[in-house]
Amino acid sequence: MGVTKEQVESTLKSKMNPSHLEVIDTSGGCGASFAIEIVSEQFEGKRLLERHRLVNGALEEEMKEIHALSIKKALTPEQWKQQQESEKSNPAA
Repeated sequence: MGVTKEQVESTLKSKMNPSHLEVIDTSGGCGASFAIEIVSEQFEGKRLLERHRLVNGALEEEMKEIHALSIKKALTPEQWKQQQESEKSNPAA
């Protein structure tokens, strides 16, 4: 059995202390592929590549069994807040 969604969530919560975290198992249940949205203060002052490296580093053990990790969003709390406000003021048509 591969990695579970709950394992990924638990690891990221303990190592990155996110204010928002969404983990989606995109493998159909076998735990080989995940999509992630994460908001963490640890991303402050870091470029996108550095943020992705932080997430991958936090999931070092899990990555041994994960074949695909898609980091959809890796934002600071301020960026997340701005994005949420923007979506509220400009709802999709």
